[in-house]
Amino acid sequence: MNIAEKFLAYTKFDTTSNGDSSNCPSTVNQKVFAEYLVNHMKDLGLSNAQMDENGYVYAWIEASPGFENIETIGFIAHMDTSSAVSGKDIKARIIHKYDGRDIVLNQKENIVMKTDKYPTLLTNIGEDLIVTDGTTLLGADNKAGIAIILQMAQELLKDTDIKHGRIAIGFTPDEEIGRGANLFNVKLFNASYAYTVDGGAIPEIQYENFNASSAKIDIKGLSIHPGDAKGIMKNAVLIANEFISLLPANETPATTEGKEGFYHVYKIAGNEEKVSMNCLLRDHDKEKIEEKKERMTKIADYLNFVYGPDTVKLTLSDSYFNMADMILPKKEIIDRAVRAYEKLGYTATSSPIRGGTDGARLSYMGLPCPNLSTGGYNFHGRYEYLSIDQMEKMVKVLINIVSDIASDID
Repeated sequence: MNIAEKFLAYTKFDTTSNGDSSNCPSTVNQKVFAEYLVNHMKDLGLSNAQMDENGYVYAWIEASPGFENIETIGFIAHMDTSSAVSGKDIKARIIHKYDGRDIVLNQKENIVMKTDKYPTLLTNIGEDLIVTDGTTLLGADNKAGIAIILQMAQELLKDTDIKHGRIAIGFTPDEEIGRGANLFNVKLFNASYAYTVDGGAIPEIQYENFNASSAKIDIKGLSIHPGDAKGIMKNAVLIANEFISLLPANETPATTEGKEGFYHVYKIAGNEEKVSMNCLLRDHDKEKIEEKKERMTKIADYLNFVYGPDTVKLTLSDSYFNMADMILPKKEIIDRAVRAYEKLGYTATSSPIRGGTDGARLSYMGLPCPNLSTGGYNFHGRYEYLSIDQMEKMVKVLINIVSDIASDID
């Protein structure tokens, strides 16, 4: 299979993760896909491919003769897809030599990807693109990364003239719900550092991300018949509204960009007696994320003062941290990727990730792990699409990285 055929085969698996599940992986289909990948890798010649009891997949490409002492590096992608849009029954198709016009994804339902709304399309003129039928996401995040890594493996195993050290490959479940690194076996993976292949358009290399915390707010009210409520009712819904109103209106996902942080209230449920809310706190700056947590605490304290003790229960927890602190001291990891892009005529770009990746947490687990491109666009939505041309170029980027290391002693 070529790289496009690999990716299209992967889209047949519904690997949507489920944040409400406590299992690992959070959905059974992820393990089904993991088993498929193990067999697929064995067919490619990776006889050591394996899946552990938690659905994590590992494999290794042994070093070229004479290069066994080079440090092992790794490449990682995640198997799950976002639950924001359905990942079931994906109907993907290839548009050959895209001509720059609006793309009719689904004529029957009049679903059209318009260039004025998605202007990145105009950067893909002449490329072969993979799109959906507009009713599901595509799954490029992150099955494109898997296809790129395994195409690299296929080419390295076939072409023994490309010299390289030992290469570790890892595929994780549940990245989309923040658990991809939870049970990753860094010791078994046994790499000095790695790259997640989980970014967007070429030629990205990302090594900064948000510091991330989450807040759960539980509000205890008191219900009584509205006709007899004066001086007695304590409406948890209104208290929740007051809590939200005390958050900065200009610090939301819809009003921020770049390294600007935000508060994101994304779930609320309840009635007069009880309301629960969930909120994400994000900032690239460590001091500012602490300030956000302090603000949440002060709001809870204030409302407890106004409405009585134990009215508001705030639970704060840290999710992940900015991986730049772990990666920048080892800048040669970034430099190798920059040189790999340069060999293809690209000048690498770097932008802060307004989110997190497995690499963020893995970097704090002793495996420095910046993020590379896949050639995918509009992730987590029905207008997601993927450039086959860019995937093919990313295979060359990965090969350039491993051969760059070998050239140090060649």
